[in-house]
Amino acid sequence: MPKGPDDAEPPGRAATGRRGRGRPAGARSGTAETRDRILAAAREEFSARGYDKTSIRSIARSAGVDAALVHHYFGAKEQVFESSIEMTFEPAFGVPDVLAVGPDGVGERLARFFVSVWENPVTRAPMLAVLRSAVTNETAASVLRGIVLRRMLERVAGELKVPDPRLRAELAASQMIGIAMMRYVMRIEPLASADMEEVVRLVAPTLQRYLADPDPGAATG
Repeated sequence: MPKGPDDAEPPGRAATGRRGRGRPAGARSGTAETRDRILAAAREEFSARGYDKTSIRSIARSAGVDAALVHHYFGAKEQVFESSIEMTFEPAFGVPDVLAVGPDGVGERLARFFVSVWENPVTRAPMLAVLRSAVTNETAASVLRGIVLRRMLERVAGELKVPDPRLRAELAASQMIGIAMMRYVMRIEPLASADMEEVVRLVAPTLQRYLADPDPGAATG
């Protein structure tokens, strides 16, 4: 039956991209490429605006898709943030590979790996945004804690052949996150301007003690 005037698509329907419940439209909807583009846009938005000022609409606008498509793939903003953090922190998830080489020199390897990730401008910018969001927003902090715990600390602890591996992994993480906050977020001198190799040299013994010494407390005397 021919459509009457009342059956026509409402103005702007194509722009909003809704094709029925659960079937939002967007550029190349349903493809991994679209999902990756949304994640990349989310990371940029969270980096530029922080968690509180970023919205699903702003992410969709940056990705060139309808907001419904963002919800379709990820749900609420918290889930988008979590997925973008996993993308942001992907380099840090290689830490277990550093530990798997063996206990000798693990402190230096880990310190150099961690600092090099932060020294790279490409990886530093989004990681800075994540830390800043976590400091000011409890939802962001909760998401970050969950990812660091699940994706990094538990894997690190699994590689350690020492007593209390989980506690040691957390102590090492606290050392590294503290350096990130002081050197890259707060930029407190002289740490902010210290040579990378000097930072590695000074931090490595502490990480070595946390991760490899049978009795890490004994070294402090």
